Amino acid sequence: MNFDQATFELPANLRALLTTRDDDNAEPQGLPRRSFLKLTAAGGFALGVFPAAVLAQDNSKNAAAAASAKPAGLKPLQQPAAFVRIDRDGTTTITINRLDFGQGVQTGLPMILAEELDADWAKVKSVHGSNDPAYVDPAFGMHITGGSGSIKNSYTQYRELGARTRAMLVGAAAAQWKVDAATLQTRDGFVIGPGGKKLGYGELAAAAMKLPVPETVKLKDPKDFRLIGKPTGRLDAEAKSSGQQSYGIDMKLPGMLTAVVAHPPVFGAKVKSVDDKAAKAIKGVKAVLRVPLDRGAEGVAVIATGYWPAKQARDALKIEWDASAVEKVDSDKQLVQFRELATKPGARKYDADVSKIASAPHKINAEFVFPYLAHAPMEPLNCTVSLSGGKAEVWTGTQMPGIDGMAAAKVLGVPPENVKVNVQMAGGGFGRRGLLTSDFVVEACGVVKAAQAAGIKAPIRTLWSREDDIKGGYYRPMHLHTAKIGFDAQGNVTGWDHVIVGQSLLMGSMFEPMMVKDGIDATAVEGMKEPYALPMRLTVHHPKLNVPVLWWRSVGSTHTAFVMETLLDEIARTTRQDPVAYRMKLIGDKHPRHKAALQLAVDKSGYGKKKLEAGRAWGVAVHESFDSVVAYVVEASVKDGTPTLHQVTAGVHCNLVVNPKSVEAQVQGGAVMALSMCLPGAAITLKDGVVQQSNFGDFVVPRMTDMPQIAVFTVPSADAPTGMGEPGLPPLAPAFANAVAAITGKPVRELPFKLA
Repeated sequence: MNFDQATFELPANLRALLTTRDDDNAEPQGLPRRSFLKLTAAGGFALGVFPAAVLAQDNSKNAAAAASAKPAGLKPLQQPAAFVRIDRDGTTTITINRLDFGQGVQTGLPMILAEELDADWAKVKSVHGSNDPAYVDPAFGMHITGGSGSIKNSYTQYRELGARTRAMLVGAAAAQWKVDAATLQTRDGFVIGPGGKKLGYGELAAAAMKLPVPETVKLKDPKDFRLIGKPTGRLDAEAKSSGQQSYGIDMKLPGMLTAVVAHPPVFGAKVKSVDDKAAKAIKGVKAVLRVPLDRGAEGVAVIATGYWPAKQARDALKIEWDASAVEKVDSDKQLVQFRELATKPGARKYDADVSKIASAPHKINAEFVFPYLAHAPMEPLNCTVSLSGGKAEVWTGTQMPGIDGMAAAKVLGVPPENVKVNVQMAGGGFGRRGLLTSDFVVEACGVVKAAQAAGIKAPIRTLWSREDDIKGGYYRPMHLHTAKIGFDAQGNVTGWDHVIVGQSLLMGSMFEPMMVKDGIDATAVEGMKEPYALPMRLTVHHPKLNVPVLWWRSVGSTHTAFVMETLLDEIARTTRQDPVAYRMKLIGDKHPRHKAALQLAVDKSGYGKKKLEAGRAWGVAVHESFDSVVAYVVEASVKDGTPTLHQVTAGVHCNLVVNPKSVEAQVQGGAVMALSMCLPGAAITLKDGVVQQSNFGDFVVPRMTDMPQIAVFTVPSADAPTGMGEPGLPPLAPAFANAVAAITGKPVRELPFKLA
């Protein structure tokens, strides 16, 4: 998601649900900064807790008063309270306000805080947070992992959290030594005093948290960083490489049962009848229940002692579905409808004069087709729910724990403040775990509610198979682009008439007031035109179809970057210009970060200087998304009609790099995911309303044999970091396509590639 931070504001009703308030004008409730409470656990101390925890630990009148008082000065997300815990042995545990599902923020955010804290990195650990108000994104005021905003939006927040904690530790040491705090220094988890004497952070934590939290702190000059900018191994690397890392799917609770749900083959269909005799006869099956699903659909849940008996029983169900009231989308017919819609008047994003196209000496008349795409994360969807005494607890890998907590409360019939969402490590997501409709959470809560009505009070883990998600999940929308372009012999564009047809991601959602303007979903057009000065008329159509759609890694740029960068290359080839030089000319002086990223990729790849192997060609593309610029220079070949990507060189401008290893991994991961869009079989298609693909056997992803060599280089900068979770994806496919076009002489205008 690419949000406009300057204009983004949550609706009042959503803000109210996402925050704890003691009156209509209060800020999100937090512990007064002079009222930190000590918690003793496992021989350590936490630097404060939240009001609800205060009451749990101390039922005195003072604690109750502190819990109900208005916050004085700092908001919860500005205090170390929920973010830092220092044990007696100096172990520092840092809580992240995001989901880590492979992008590395469980290391990146602690690095930022530990830098200002001057912590001993060897003793730093990190854990996930929850749906507590402290963990909202400071830029958007809601719980969210998305839009490549984790490091970007929390960079200053985590620096200040570290600096505040450090100041409190220094204050505690100064009081103990009876010296001026300004004379003290910190390093590697110690406060250093006169004569070189030291006190470890673990020795000072209890005293430190009795001190006020400073409202203002001085942050380090970037030139003094000792941790930020250093290639750093991930804190979760050992657990993941040894198989010890727990994910949401691994959740285990005493007496827990497992559920799987039979989903309708057509979106929104309901159960007409069900024969469950064979299913109930399978050992371990506890119940077979009808449950409501999102989009008004209905499913049949099988609850059992484990996944295997539940799945066996689901396979044994005989269900007759009623899809009479819902649309049955057919991909072939849909393309015809999109083509017809592209010829009609629509909403305008840009409205330049295109009258000169007809008289231009050179013309391009192009159509691009992009299919639905599944997210297909390695860890299938899952959600564990426990409901007891009017309170609920949820364990899941979610990008939006606040939204999911509210959705759970609504389904379970409990107050939102009585729902705790425990964010779990997730094995991928790419946007799939960031639903505004919370489909897999809604489903899991519906199962628990139905089970309790049937007398089953145990916590239940609801699991999806990969087939469940690929056949019945949410998808990157199918898009059609058409372009009519006129240009002269020098490549000067005289007119560009462009049309985009595709479902809106945001219409009907809570984001519509902020991100849908004049009938145009901002996510559908991001990446069009800029940074190039082009006379473009851009028309947009958002048809409504019975296919659930959702952002997919890099959102609109998954298709807009491909269109822009391949068309520009076609203009350069037609006018016999070097594609790099042509881009540099069009970019001009207004976008120095684009030029720097592209030049870096060119220099490091040897473009124009290195002699390529026979049969290979260069391909180039550059694109900005989520405030970061990535340029690719690739080497590719085509043999017997099959394109192969051999070498990829990336030039990246994301401002200051917190962890070079994470940036490298994100670019490599984005490139591989983009490669998946190019491979034959990388498409979701529908026939009579039914998704035809089901698993990696018919929804293709890259294999080891498809992998190119990928080298990543970053432009040095001390400016605050920008996003890197998604920008590595958009320019890869067009760079690959441009290399293929250079070999075949024919432009690639469809994903996945079709060269016939």
